[in-house]
Amino acid sequence: MDLKKRRKILEKKKTIHDLIKRASSIVDPLSPFESFRRYRINDLSVYLESGRGDRLSSSVKQHIQKLLKTNMEGFYGSDWPIQAKAKRKEMSSADAHYIFVRELRYGKAYETSTRRICMEGCNQIAGFVHYRFTLEEEIPVLYVYEIQLESRFQGKGLGEFLMQLIEHIASKNRMSAIVLTVQNSNALAMAFYMSKLGYRISTISPSKANLPNFSAKYEILCKTFDSEAKSVLEKNDEEPTTD
Repeated sequence: MDLKKRRKILEKKKTIHDLIKRASSIVDPLSPFESFRRYRINDLSVYLESGRGDRLSSSVKQHIQKLLKTNMEGFYGSDWPIQAKAKRKEMSSADAHYIFVRELRYGKAYETSTRRICMEGCNQIAGFVHYRFTLEEEIPVLYVYEIQLESRFQGKGLGEFLMQLIEHIASKNRMSAIVLTVQNSNALAMAFYMSKLGYRISTISPSKANLPNFSAKYEILCKTFDSEAKSVLEKNDEEPTTD
């Protein structure tokens, strides 16, 4: 490899790493999207706020871990104890960004400062998104580690609303794709992401890796935003194959 080409590759890597570092350092990724702070439909009124893994209080940690266990233990089965331990560590990382969903006790209170109202009139966290800015195959991505909602908040469009916000955050921070993991046993989540939101099984997913003697219980899905990410992270299943 000649020196000029090598320098170009190194410069590209530095640009991407700087991009990840800059995105990860933002205190409140929601600040450019004030219209997404609130979600209201029928009798449901919620307020969204940002958080970081290394700044979570003990009570918040316990609450989101309990919600995660309620929603996911059944899908992991006997693997849950090991997964729960790993997830507790992930949740407290300095790299972990959060969107917390808080229910407003009185929905007509939007006439004044929503931030102040939430401090005074919000219930416990009713859901959350855990995401990070990272690299997959040298592509800058927003990786959704978790999106969890209490059962009474499911089926009301809030999950789709949160994923729309995630796409805005990814685009604002110049990420080339969104990546997430779904358990094979979670048919509703798989349909939600693939059929409703247009995600595809990524080339980095275990089922695409052609690894003999390895049977994974999950798929890695992605939605790409540029041609390079698409060529690296997606696979066109309609392409003809040769014997």
